[in-house]
Amino acid sequence: MIDTGGKAATRRVARARARVVASASLLQQIQRGRLPKGDCLAAAQVAGIMAAKNTPALVPLCHPLRLSHVAIDFTFGERFLEITCVARATEATGVEMEALVGCAAAALTVYDMAKTQEQGIVIADLRLLEKTGGKKDYRAKGPGRR
Repeated sequence: MIDTGGKAATRRVARARARVVASASLLQQIQRGRLPKGDCLAAAQVAGIMAAKNTPALVPLCHPLRLSHVAIDFTFGERFLEITCVARATEATGVEMEALVGCAAAALTVYDMAKTQEQGIVIADLRLLEKTGGKKDYRAKGPGRR
């Protein structure tokens, strides 16, 4: 584990994204809340927030952080559901892993709730979009960045 004791606590923000690729009809069912297991988006939102808050229990050597904010948002495309997670904290280390874990858990929850309707669901493009705070800011470049 990295020693962060000598680093100043600064406001840290990270934004990550994942995509759930599925048929248009399944995505319509998800968007309308019509899956047999219930409201997929509500469950995925809670799962993402809980996972972000519990990142050190899931990823070895991650520092436990006092997150001040976690948000999970959904955007529908014709053949995909985009999940975005924003994590914020004032800490001596970044919140990138929390944002990534939040996206991953939300996407896995969508998969779990929809898998009985369609087996070909793909979770794709999990990536860090940006982070601020600390020594260096980062902003992803290239296709698919929003």
